Amino acid sequence: MDIEVIRTWFTLDNIMKLIQEYRALGPLPGIGLTILEAFLPFLPLVVFVMANANAFGLWLGFLYSWLGACVGAFLVFSLIRRFGQKRLLMFFSRHPKVRKLMDWVDCHGFGPLFLLLCFPFTPSAIVNIVAGLSKLSAAQYMLAVIIGKMVMIFTMSFIGYDLHSLITQPYRTAIVLGIIFILWYVGKRIEVRLNKSLETADNGERDAINKSRKRRGFNEQ
Repeated sequence: MDIEVIRTWFTLDNIMKLIQEYRALGPLPGIGLTILEAFLPFLPLVVFVMANANAFGLWLGFLYSWLGACVGAFLVFSLIRRFGQKRLLMFFSRHPKVRKLMDWVDCHGFGPLFLLLCFPFTPSAIVNIVAGLSKLSAAQYMLAVIIGKMVMIFTMSFIGYDLHSLITQPYRTAIVLGIIFILWYVGKRIEVRLNKSLETADNGERDAINKSRKRRGFNEQ
């Protein structure tokens, strides 16, 4: 089945109906959807979070979305950490950009990873995979996930909690759009700095190799 066809079904109305249909299961559908998104990153996490906020209220909706997102991230991290060296998943670690990101995470650790996870525009699936393949400890990663996703999920929940007021009260819409723009801008700046750091590390590695070759050539002479 085409991924785009699947994505078009996951609208806020459809997810709200799904949660209401399985209301007898309590928060499990809402938690399960955010766990599922960790394994299928093409699914719209923001829609799941907004649906939870509308179905269960701001605070409970935030709690269920946050719990599901953290559990999903840890499951993906654990699976990649456990089976990352198997032939089936070796192509991840062999990809040049993934390899550079792994080295960057190993070098910088918790802080930048936490910032990346704060922003809804960060591809969290890639972050989960890279962290699983890196040498970062599980405790460090889960701390970054728990705090970073707390910021991200609460922002989404706040936006989705009362969509009607966003339409009827223009100033709230302006505030939300401002928050989204700031998150997007800061996320892009982090991405730029990340790319520069990767390029600098790559250039430094090449310089070290060239210097080593020159020394060997000098010694042979």
